[in-house]
Amino acid sequence: MSWTDERVEILKKMWGEGQSASQIAKELGGVTRNAVIGKVHRLGLSNRNGGGGKTVAKDKPAPRAAKPKAAPKTSAPKAKAAAANTPKPVQPPMSAARRAIIPAGQPLPPQPSANEISPETLASVREVEKTAKKISLMELTERTCKWPIGDPATEEFWFCGLTAQPGKPYCEAHVSVAFQPMSSRRDRRR
Repeated sequence: MSWTDERVEILKKMWGEGQSASQIAKELGGVTRNAVIGKVHRLGLSNRNGGGGKTVAKDKPAPRAAKPKAAPKTSAPKAKAAAANTPKPVQPPMSAARRAIIPAGQPLPPQPSANEISPETLASVREVEKTAKKISLMELTERTCKWPIGDPATEEFWFCGLTAQPGKPYCEAHVSVAFQPMSSRRDRRR
């Protein structure tokens, strides 16, 4: 299927009337809903919810909102077009905490689970990591410890690579951090 000028005009007309991408795809035939959405995006047509992009010129102005007591009966496409032209509430901007992205190479903030692990266990894990094989993702096997070490966005990222415990993805030291007994976790919560 190719987008001929005629098919594009039908798409623009139906989109401007408020038809859904599925309805447009069904009307055109031989095209999927996603293909319609992609073409709408490439044409820069309005997303009909107050977002950016160019808007399609309409033959007539959008109908005004009817008074609650005397709403005229309209066909479904016209009603959808009228609803699409009503102002939508503006969402507040994202909070700074949600926007914060730590650049590559910067240390990550301390993770809450690290505070729950005893200092002795952390010390033993650090000692084991000094003797780790420092292997890449492509070198991992069933028998190697898959504990990630470092920041994945930097060159200083690797996997432990020591012999994994049977039935576990990690070596003995990393299993002691990853798999903690239920009772000790319950005790820490209290």
